[in-house]
Amino acid sequence: MFRRLSRWAIALPVTLALAGLSACGSGEPAAAPAPGSSSVAGGGAGEVTVFAAASLTGTFTELGKAFEAARPGTTVRFNFGSSATLAQQIVQGAPADVFAAASPATMKTVTDASLAASPATFVRNKLQIAVPKDNPAGVDELKDLTDAKVKVALCAEQVPCGAAAVKALDAAGLKVTPVTLEQDVKATLTKVELGEVDAALVYRTDVIAAAGKVTGIEFPEADQAVNDYPIAALAKAPAGGLAGAFVDLVLSRQGRDVLTRAGFEAP
Repeated sequence: MFRRLSRWAIALPVTLALAGLSACGSGEPAAAPAPGSSSVAGGGAGEVTVFAAASLTGTFTELGKAFEAARPGTTVRFNFGSSATLAQQIVQGAPADVFAAASPATMKTVTDASLAASPATFVRNKLQIAVPKDNPAGVDELKDLTDAKVKVALCAEQVPCGAAAVKALDAAGLKVTPVTLEQDVKATLTKVELGEVDAALVYRTDVIAAAGKVTGIEFPEADQAVNDYPIAALAKAPAGGLAGAFVDLVLSRQGRDVLTRAGFEAP
């Protein structure tokens, strides 16, 4: 029953969302369930909205199904995208219960606004070079990306995968001029899958998820740019109990197993 939030729905101005809320019902706001209350944490029906980094799409979708199966009548709604964009949406008032980011820096945007407390690091991730299956440019190592004939896609620097790419290239003392900068890791990898670029720096987990479509090449400097992934229930979560329960699932042995199978590393 889980649903993914549509991009346009999340992009609606917060003022319109607030206006819509005030126009509904008797004018009395619905009381949010208290965190840990038996009607929510005990498995009652409800809806929990999870904002999560694009690189978590496959694993969180799987965990969302498990969460719903354990709580009949519960729906998990996901909004996957750039952690930086999601953090800004939360700060601007987008309704969400849980935030899972691909870097501490993007989580800090939310904690600095007092919208989450005590995030927990649940996994780590590092980069690989992704190339098309036939590797037409003959890319073998990171320095090959500096060749002007090699078309490279990178994530934009303000998003976690882009910040990691900058860190890795700096560690190698290399300068790469990309032909495109994308707003999240999935969009960056898609450029490789479609053959629009010869290579991209993306997370190892995304290369694994795209098995059969791309080839991943490891490089030593990736160890200098490992991203920690923090998760937190949001302070103003409409579904406080369910938010805490979803975070607990992610941090549990079950959650860890799903994530490490996908290529994430334990923190």
